[in-house]
Amino acid sequence: MIIDCHYHHDLNLLDTEQLLDKMNQNGVDKIVLIPCMNGEIPQPPEFLLKAMRFLLTHRLLRGIAKRSAANFNQQGNLKLPIGEIEIYRDPGHDAVYQAIQNYPDRFWGWVFVNPQGEHDPIKETEKWLDIPGFIGVKAHPFWHQYGPEKLIEVAHVAAKKGKPMLVHIGFNQDQQLRALIDDVPGLKLILAHAAFPGYADTWRLIRNNENVVVDLSAEAYVDERITQQAVNFLGVDRCLFGTDGPYGTKSEDGLYDYGLMKRRIENLFPSASVQKKILGENFLTFSGLKNTHEALQAS
Repeated sequence: MIIDCHYHHDLNLLDTEQLLDKMNQNGVDKIVLIPCMNGEIPQPPEFLLKAMRFLLTHRLLRGIAKRSAANFNQQGNLKLPIGEIEIYRDPGHDAVYQAIQNYPDRFWGWVFVNPQGEHDPIKETEKWLDIPGFIGVKAHPFWHQYGPEKLIEVAHVAAKKGKPMLVHIGFNQDQQLRALIDDVPGLKLILAHAAFPGYADTWRLIRNNENVVVDLSAEAYVDERITQQAVNFLGVDRCLFGTDGPYGTKSEDGLYDYGLMKRRIENLFPSASVQKKILGENFLTFSGLKNTHEALQAS
């Protein structure tokens, strides 16, 4: 079973029917949908992305990347060299809920929380995790501008329910991340985008903690070299497939090239057993959904 564990359900770029077509064309069985948290993201030229990745993967140069990649205005919107991105403080769950209701065999959902927002993250978590199809909690300390330790309370709820948490950390947050991990040792934690922006520095922090894994999503943040390095450092079992769609390269139809990230995994790791793990089995096992999946197959 091939599972994309990191996809933003932005209906302005791909509606649900178009997304299903893309899934079928590219052999993806299921997506874990993230409520949309932002307005339009301008597509930066590849040379800028390449330069950013170079700066980020060199500790002494990372501060240069931070100055352009973590520049927020008073409204909380992200100001980049390519334009301004509107950031939603409280992403709504309606579109994800509807997709799950209409296609429960193709979609799961993440519950999006923001400790800095208007909605109580505990109430949001308990409300949505009680609805079939919502399988874990998503948070974005980077774009919502808070430290990962602010998630400790909601992380305890997720851990108690046996649900994973997907987190996109920001710059200089490794110590706050450590506080979260230490306070909630039973939490199943997924660090988005190969643990952007610290990459190998953060990998060293989590190396001996099998309750923390990474996803390999986002072509902007994770290229082939970083993908290979993450798998080499953490091991195949701790790397998960995700796309970060519908943001990124477009295909000939003018829509998001949904197959790009899957093709990358297949090209980098020709072993069928390795592909099986990264492209789906690891997520099922880590999230505690493997038994549920096997039960559904047997029914």
